Amino acid sequence: MPKIKKLAARKRIAMVAHDNRKADLIKWAASNKDQLRQHELIATGTTGRLLEEMLEIPVKRVLSGPLGGDQQLGAMIATGEIDIMIFFWDPMEAQPHDSDVKALLRLVVAWNIPMACDRATADFIMTSPYMSSEYEAAVPDYTDYLSRGIHT
Repeated sequence: MPKIKKLAARKRIAMVAHDNRKADLIKWAASNKDQLRQHELIATGTTGRLLEEMLEIPVKRVLSGPLGGDQQLGAMIATGEIDIMIFFWDPMEAQPHDSDVKALLRLVVAWNIPMACDRATADFIMTSPYMSSEYEAAVPDYTDYLSRGIHT
């Protein structure tokens, strides 16, 4: 039987955008302003500042992605401090910190965190009935994986 973690009705949402996608994320956030204000927002560098200004609410800011922000968010995922990831990444341009981005995306999947990388998926997440209610998420159990001596 899998372990379960309860997500509160007030979600902790990490928000990230590559430079070429920041405007898209801010426009999306503006159209979801009322709903986003009901949750705790965490964002990397400039994205966090732009969200704070537009939403007129405090946003917990970590470092810029290339300066360690992606890794800070990864640590927060691993310790259960993030419930949802909205990451408008740029699929058309290589990033100087692609390895950090890949590691962050791997952690999102490894810890069963809902993630949107585009506006359509973000809309689906925001309109889910689970956004405003408690949700029981399965926590993956990697005990067997680790006991086999893989990646210890």
